[in-house]
Amino acid sequence: MRELVVTTQPSGSPASDRTRGARRWRSLGCAVAIAGCAPYICLKIAWICGSGVGIPADSWLLDPAHVTTMRLVNAGTVLMDAAVIVLALLFTRPWGRRTPAWLPVLPAWFATGLLAPVMLGFLAQSLFGSGTSRPAGEPEFLEDWVFLVVYTGFVVQGLALSGLFVSYARTRWSHLWRGPTGGAHAVHRAEPATKPALRVTAVAAALLAVLPLCAHLVWATGSTVGLSPHLAESRDGGLYTNALVDAVLLASAMTGTLLLAFPPRPYGTRVRIPLALPLALTWVGSAALVCWGGWTSVTALNGDGPASSTSALMSLTYAVQMSVGVCVSTIGAHFLAERAALRSREAG
Repeated sequence: MRELVVTTQPSGSPASDRTRGARRWRSLGCAVAIAGCAPYICLKIAWICGSGVGIPADSWLLDPAHVTTMRLVNAGTVLMDAAVIVLALLFTRPWGRRTPAWLPVLPAWFATGLLAPVMLGFLAQSLFGSGTSRPAGEPEFLEDWVFLVVYTGFVVQGLALSGLFVSYARTRWSHLWRGPTGGAHAVHRAEPATKPALRVTAVAAALLAVLPLCAHLVWATGSTVGLSPHLAESRDGGLYTNALVDAVLLASAMTGTLLLAFPPRPYGTRVRIPLALPLALTWVGSAALVCWGGWTSVTALNGDGPASSTSALMSLTYAVQMSVGVCVSTIGAHFLAERAALRSREAG
């Protein structure tokens, strides 16, 4: 009879030490992510319960006509931030690696899309200042300390969750992004049948991106062209820095997509671009374009409060931006699906 030999790593071996160290770091990252959610969730629950902490007495948020709407919105955002806690646990617990692929990927993609622009915008405003000045007589929206506490929590969440997701993805799917760009299919292999469609979609997304990219670059320079009267009067520096962030994310998404659709030939001694780079640009860029383009469009349709007022050009810009994000995410998803199918055929 053939003996079954089970090999185990000695408890004091370098490999086991690295495993324990990785587990400790993941546990720490999970704790940090959960702690980053606490300020936002606590504030939102307080507001749902009727507290006015952090809200000036003359803020439109306390208007009785908006109480029910704001409670529903706050309840929804509490659930969204609570999902970050679930994701942090999924990325660190053993059961998380047994889940279907879509279960961690979709929430992680949405979390990336919501947190990445916030993190970059907060950093930009910290470096350059918001320069916000309200029109005369307009009440304050929220007290300044609320923004500082909440956005600091978002940055902590984003950093911790990013580290956890990268570690999780490296363990589960690192085989999908190994090698240089253009190395997804070696020279002797036939190109996938969907390659022409991928390239057409990439070109269409690049053409669509021209409108929002130009609009955001114009607004990032401080111009009020195309802004609503309220935003043009307030000259909100936060809007200008956010426009710069949107332009950077648009450029990142299109750079990643075009590198996937038209990869440089890995010949000669030229520098090879790791495949992980365009995939990361596509992931972050598409998620941000879809999530914030959609969020801005929804708030514009809601129309509660003066700060939510948008012009026709702004609404069109964010709608097209969301469409670009959908195209880019579709390209990335098909690219990874083809890579996974190729790896399966090679393994089989």
